[in-house]
Amino acid sequence: MKIKQKSIITFLLLLFIIPLGFYTKFYSGPAHQWVNNSLGGAFYEVFWILLVFLILPDSKPFNIASIVFLATCILEFLQLWHPAFLELIRSDFIGRTVLGNSFNPGDFLYYLGGSFAGFIIIKSIKNRNG
Repeated sequence: MKIKQKSIITFLLLLFIIPLGFYTKFYSGPAHQWVNNSLGGAFYEVFWILLVFLILPDSKPFNIASIVFLATCILEFLQLWHPAFLELIRSDFIGRTVLGNSFNPGDFLYYLGGSFAGFIIIKSIKNRNG
């Protein structure tokens, strides 16, 4: 598959994952607290992996997934730090969505699962023939 086709597929997946990820913040059905506070972390990982892959399509899927996982783990630990500039960023919806606002060690499992899913997705795109 040509780079252009891979980019189109990746872009379309991003168009799907972005609203799905935001939807987890507004979902109010069964298990809403879990969906609102935890499941979105997996979609967050997939989003960043797809975005990096869109920008750097020749990168190895494992490298992309590993770097995204490491970066989001660092962001999780940053939630323990509350300087004024970070609190200002976290004061609106997008800032809270990107940086988070409370440390939860359980989130690492969702980051790991999302990174694995993102790895499988972009590996499948890269290896697709036709």
